[in-house]
Amino acid sequence: MIDEMLIQSLGIGDDDATAMINAAFGAEVAEGNMDHLIEEQGADLTPDQILTGKIIGMAGNDVVVDVGLKSEGLIDKGEFDDPADIRPGATVQVLLETLEGKDGTIQLSKRKADRIIAWQRIMETTKEGDIVEGRVVRKIKGGLLVDIGVLVFLPASQVDIRRPGDVGDFVGRTVRAEILKIDRERRNIVISRRKLVEHEREAAKKRLLGQVNEGDVVKGVVKNIADFGAFIDLGGIDGLLHITDMSWGRVNHPSEMLNIGQTIEVKILNIDHEREKIALGLKQREASPWEEIEKKYPVNSRIKGEVVNLMSYGAFVRLEDGIEGLVHISEMSWTRRINHPSELVKVGDEVEVVVLDINKDKQEISLGMKQIEVNPWELVAEKYPPGTIIEGSVRNLANYGAFIEIEPGIDGLLHVSDISWTKKIAHPNEVYKKGDVVKCVVVDVDQEKQRVALGVKQLSEDPWVEAIPGAYRPGMVVRGVVTKITNFGVFVELEDDLEGLLHISELADHKVENPHDVVKAGQELDVKILRVDVSDRKIGLSLKRAQWGSVDEERHEREQGRTGAPTQGGMGDHGAMGSDKIQL
Repeated sequence: MIDEMLIQSLGIGDDDATAMINAAFGAEVAEGNMDHLIEEQGADLTPDQILTGKIIGMAGNDVVVDVGLKSEGLIDKGEFDDPADIRPGATVQVLLETLEGKDGTIQLSKRKADRIIAWQRIMETTKEGDIVEGRVVRKIKGGLLVDIGVLVFLPASQVDIRRPGDVGDFVGRTVRAEILKIDRERRNIVISRRKLVEHEREAAKKRLLGQVNEGDVVKGVVKNIADFGAFIDLGGIDGLLHITDMSWGRVNHPSEMLNIGQTIEVKILNIDHEREKIALGLKQREASPWEEIEKKYPVNSRIKGEVVNLMSYGAFVRLEDGIEGLVHISEMSWTRRINHPSELVKVGDEVEVVVLDINKDKQEISLGMKQIEVNPWELVAEKYPPGTIIEGSVRNLANYGAFIEIEPGIDGLLHVSDISWTKKIAHPNEVYKKGDVVKCVVVDVDQEKQRVALGVKQLSEDPWVEAIPGAYRPGMVVRGVVTKITNFGVFVELEDDLEGLLHISELADHKVENPHDVVKAGQELDVKILRVDVSDRKIGLSLKRAQWGSVDEERHEREQGRTGAPTQGGMGDHGAMGSDKIQL
């Protein structure tokens, strides 16, 4: 009898079923010998064989397939990639999984048959090293599965030359790759897209290096962006577009101008065939704004620009796109002391400047801000000629003198030697402190070096001209106070701010090793003036001569004259004021 399940699944009558079977197997089957025929045909069949069947209809979501056995097989329609392939009478290759399932139907699989057939075809037509093409179907641990007829493994490390951030981005894409390894026993194939790309790029690199020349304009794709520039894929080789070659203007970062994947035209600046490197330029496609720089911005011309950057040493001012000049911190003000350019300007300010110098080869322009105004030092000599008396505050103290502010931005130097005619001053802080108002006289003006010399002692007459020589004559005995004791002698204050030197040889008749053995600081002494040296502003004193009396001194001098020995207490060597003498 004809299989009732089949008749019910097809939804046809007995007569139609009989006619269908007659057409397929002949009248013998229709006459009741079908079971015997199927038993003979299936005697040699075993599971896992691939059979050719014919689609005879649908049963719900299953495709009914006749493979010439006792009963028909069912295949889920999802195993067909193209629904158009499901049509009555179409042949299909299937895998026989079991001769009889739970419901009495034969278990078939089209998908498994396709895989076995595809594997056999791959084994027959490909080998390791061949190029294959397939669609990436999904991401798995360690890489991707690619359908080349069979599912093969593409490791993540072999996806591209540079490993992508997420290999899952390749899912759904068709890729070409090289077969790395075929494991026939395990039916595993490993492929590499990276190796194929490397081979193709190497071939393209050699081809490109042989075709392009310096100066050529070529198209490329931005492949990678770094702080120092961008790598441009020229089709087989990457060229470097340095940040300094992107624009004639200022570029803080390449990402301001380029995006990854962007197609741009660049000029080939240099080709290193040995190292296979190419330097590219974007700005070189346009004329350099520096070509006519001297005509556009002649020296001493006044122009306006925008402050675009501040450094500790100055401010950069943009005159136009691609043209920036530097205003050095020393060129910002004639008089103001500037520690950082931000004290005067900020980024974005429009400023007026004067062109000071142009170096076309180095593409540098020196600019000045202070030159916009009149140099106040040009007027100092006129306003403060020597002899002018001024009052100013002490702005700063140094070892060698005090800086006195004459007017805002104009300082004069009061040297320690110009503070007093007679008093020895080692440091100006002995007399002044910051902020003190001091009355001075202008001694000299050096306009070129922008210096003004001031003096305080010049406000009064020099006592060494008449007063001191008239009051202190050689041979006089005067009283003074010991102010300082040194290894070569003793300083004795004769009056306020006036000292003389009592040399060690003039302390006593006997040889003195240590002046402290004879006198003490603060002790009053009667001393004799030996000499007054106006040119050197020094007074030589003697203690022993003041104690002798006139008769003893005359006798001593006669003795010295007979022996030819020099008179002690002269102004030479330490007998003068010594290396530690006070300036009087």
